[in-house]
Amino acid sequence: MGWFWADTTPAAPVAPHAMPRGNAEPPPSCPMHKKTPPPSRLPESASTPQGACPYVPPDTPSPAAPSSSTTAPKQGLLSRLNPLNNMPFDLSNAPSAQQSQSLPLSREASTIPKGDGSLWEYPSPQQMYNAMLRKGYTDTPADAVESMVSIHNFLNEGAWAEIMGWERRFAGGLAQGYRYCRRGEENANITLSGGGSGGGAEESESGGGFDTSWKETDIPPPKLLRFTGRPGDMTPKSQILQWLGWAWPGRYATNKPFDRHDWFVQRCGDKGCQEVRYVIDYYEGEPEPEGEPVFYLDVRPAVDGPRAAAERAIRWGTDVWWTASGGVAREVRKAEEERKRREEGKKGGYA
Repeated sequence: MGWFWADTTPAAPVAPHAMPRGNAEPPPSCPMHKKTPPPSRLPESASTPQGACPYVPPDTPSPAAPSSSTTAPKQGLLSRLNPLNNMPFDLSNAPSAQQSQSLPLSREASTIPKGDGSLWEYPSPQQMYNAMLRKGYTDTPADAVESMVSIHNFLNEGAWAEIMGWERRFAGGLAQGYRYCRRGEENANITLSGGGSGGGAEESESGGGFDTSWKETDIPPPKLLRFTGRPGDMTPKSQILQWLGWAWPGRYATNKPFDRHDWFVQRCGDKGCQEVRYVIDYYEGEPEPEGEPVFYLDVRPAVDGPRAAAERAIRWGTDVWWTASGGVAREVRKAEEERKRREEGKKGGYA
């Protein structure tokens, strides 16, 4: 999950809800799922003269391997990767000789802004197919790639909507976040969306997409600066859930997340802009009664400092307290009392 292609010349960086998917298996489809270590720039036979600096710049020939005027210097792996998404700059959009059918070449723009204000673009089906071939997945059926791209794009839009839910609550500070969260998640979503249901990854009623709107007039909207896939690194939360599932399988048993991403988001406020890291765990849930599989995304700010820890504690703690203390029942009683007062007022006016 989480593919975006940046422009050929990238701009300088300014730095759980159920989601249905199709019949594709996303983990092997994402070229970021397998990490290839960068090749060493020095051959094994290279030696460094005594007293010389041990660092050899990428474009500097090693002492044991003098450059040849007839041999073009090889480009290292890291220099061929876009630092914004860890994907190759030169990923081809040309059809492969071994594919059984032609694939669309057009790329779809996301709703997710980049650091320079433009929008991230999703890969074309042809680019995704070429990326899978490049990673060695030569048995991928070409006729399934378009569906896989659609599912991939859908999940990324949902992940961004979740991030927007966090940013709507806390971009203005912890005090503002508490005021939004103190009456539980459902009421916070209604308040943040102006009466709708768009505080997170809920689908908006207009257009059928996710609500990623930004209603703050004095705070700039957040932007996705860069991201990286880390499928081999479990987050502390997912690891704890696995331990709880082992100890109490009847209550906490769950599958491991099949993927993990770190998204780096620019948050701006009165004191300037800062970079906030979000972690995303991708889970596969129980299939629908019709057999359609389901994804769950667990999106939250990484605990890189006291503020992120406070945000998570406020959002989780207020919702738990609101539910445990009977907040919903209190709301119902207040609404009933208000209705009775209005009825009595009408009767008094007729008397």
